[in-house]
Amino acid sequence: MAKLEKDLQAAILAMPTKERDKLLLKLIAKDDILIQQLQFSLVEEGTSIEFRRDEIKNSIDKLYRLDAYSSGYLMMDMRYLNGDITRHVKVTKDKYGEVELTLKLLKDCFEKQLKWITKYNAKTDTLANYVVKRTDFLLKKVIKLHPDIQFDFYNDLNTLLDYLHQYATSYYAKQMALPKVFEITAAE
Repeated sequence: MAKLEKDLQAAILAMPTKERDKLLLKLIAKDDILIQQLQFSLVEEGTSIEFRRDEIKNSIDKLYRLDAYSSGYLMMDMRYLNGDITRHVKVTKDKYGEVELTLKLLKDCFEKQLKWITKYNAKTDTLANYVVKRTDFLLKKVIKLHPDIQFDFYNDLNTLLDYLHQYATSYYAKQMALPKVFEITAAE
């Protein structure tokens, strides 16, 4: 992000309030994430976080209700939903939701679309690699949370890790040295 020089900053602050407000609104309108952040914090006053999580959960459920055309298409859809999760976190700063939603996205892949990730082959390679990398990302996020919050995810994380070491993802899970069992640790 560009930093304003002191003299430009002083000139902007010296502008008449009406002109400065028009300029500010014009600049805000160019940043979609900033608009959503302001909507969340100023209008919704942070009360819609559960509603926003539920919308993403519903999208994940919808993805897995449909039968994917191939493992490649499934991975593309998962990446799209991961973008929704990332956007949710940028807007709400919801670290718990980030872990919860990412865990649901990955675990449900095994539970609802297992045929695309059962056996390792050329078609499942990209999806398997993606799922393992996202799980590694997820584990790094979880260990930063308070141990009591980590406990909320303990069973689901261990189920996911079991799936990772059992199916097409096992090669990449071993390569990335992902644990077979999640251990609750003190937050970093």
